[in-house]
Amino acid sequence: MAVIAVYSAKGGVGKSTIAVDIAWRCAVQGGHSTLLWDLDVQGGAGYLLGLDAVPRMRAASLFQREGKPEQLISPTVHPGLSLLSADDSLRSLPLHLARLGQRKRLASMTLALRQDFPRIVLDCPPMQNELSDQILAAADVVIVPLPASPLSARALGLLRRDLAAFTGRHPPLLPVLSMYDPRRKAHRAAREGAMAPYPVIPQASQIEQVAFRRAPIGTFAPSSEPAQALERLWRAIELKLRDEGVG
Repeated sequence: MAVIAVYSAKGGVGKSTIAVDIAWRCAVQGGHSTLLWDLDVQGGAGYLLGLDAVPRMRAASLFQREGKPEQLISPTVHPGLSLLSADDSLRSLPLHLARLGQRKRLASMTLALRQDFPRIVLDCPPMQNELSDQILAAADVVIVPLPASPLSARALGLLRRDLAAFTGRHPPLLPVLSMYDPRRKAHRAAREGAMAPYPVIPQASQIEQVAFRRAPIGTFAPSSEPAQALERLWRAIELKLRDEGVG
């Protein structure tokens, strides 16, 4: 049983697309009952899975002491994959958590949910605050999508430093070079440097089609280059979990 967080302090790096794909592969290819928990107020994960937002604002209420996450979980059309969707109430959640002082509320909820979901994938908000601190404390492994830029490697180093200073430990991080375009000289230079060991998700039309088709790429272009890259990423995550003695 494992909690996989997909986290980036910067938006627009394919975070939700990667989270949806990982969750889909955990369920359909891995055979695990999987929960995709969308914690990003934009609700991208639900949209990419073809689920339209419902007119209610209850996602933040789950973090109350009496909150019951299982009441807001919805099945998807994909076997074994369920969704806990986001809504606008999450906008005020970091301040609410700070006032409550419940620094491990998310960890305790995921611990309870693991009884029904051997894989929980968290689509995290693109910011660093009280909620992201709770996410990182709850995760068994953290996937960090990074654009092909020297600043990305620097940002990753700062994240490692901040996590170690805040918790004294942190879950293993798996950086991913996202939206990589080999035609761009700057992208090639970034990959040849400190980012060389990272898994690579190429920028491709099939990735863009995920938002138009509102379905994981493996359902409509399984043999494409980006689908194969995401397959390798998922397998690397499962290997990392086994190495950590999780799952």
